[in-house]
Amino acid sequence: MSEVQNDIALVVGGSRGIGKAVALRLAKSGCDLWLTYRSNHEQANQTKQEIEALGRKCELLCFDVANREATDAALRSRCEAQAPAIVVFNAGITRDNLLVFMKPEEWTDVIRTDLDGFFNVTSAVLFSMISARRGRIVAVSSVSGQVGQAGQVNYSAAKAGLIGACKALAREVGKRNIFVNVVAPGIIETDMTENLPKDKILPMIPLGRFGQVDDVASVIEFLCRESSMYITGQVIGINGGMVT
Repeated sequence: MSEVQNDIALVVGGSRGIGKAVALRLAKSGCDLWLTYRSNHEQANQTKQEIEALGRKCELLCFDVANREATDAALRSRCEAQAPAIVVFNAGITRDNLLVFMKPEEWTDVIRTDLDGFFNVTSAVLFSMISARRGRIVAVSSVSGQVGQAGQVNYSAAKAGLIGACKALAREVGKRNIFVNVVAPGIIETDMTENLPKDKILPMIPLGRFGQVDDVASVIEFLCRESSMYITGQVIGINGGMVT
């Protein structure tokens, strides 16, 4: 693991689920946290308390990544004062529907949060990371962004776009010692997946189980904290063999 302590890690969408697991792992590795969330104050404060119990600092930032002005106001001046060493983009929503029945707002809401949100966050923090000449950016995509999923044309489009954006960004900032990678989880047991027909999905997973949030967080921690790093512009599937 990296020997650098007291790095700032910005975890976007970090109050629960995968984001919370990532935040706790990074705190244990020596990072202080900037934790963003949209609306659930109770969960955000609970996560903050758990991070502080580990002896790390945690600042909560409440805003909607889909709102460019709010994102810029929350992050730009803060990053100009101190560049985060790590950015984990974990914001995402679903509005599942067949395309033939999909309402315009179901498309727009998902794209604005899952894809535009990445632009809003990254554009606010990237210059400070470039100036510091170091950094790790990890975006959380999905198996749906790799192979598509019926009923998720909007979500699949956004998550596939995230992959393309990160691959391009890795080429732009590699010379500045900034690493950009993507993780693509499969079926991970979180609030977002609790209503899926898991009895039908489980036979498609060679490992024979659904993923846990720490299965994802452990890979993200590696991408963020491993000192001997030669991985950038890559998509790492975390899906139990569901997609190869």
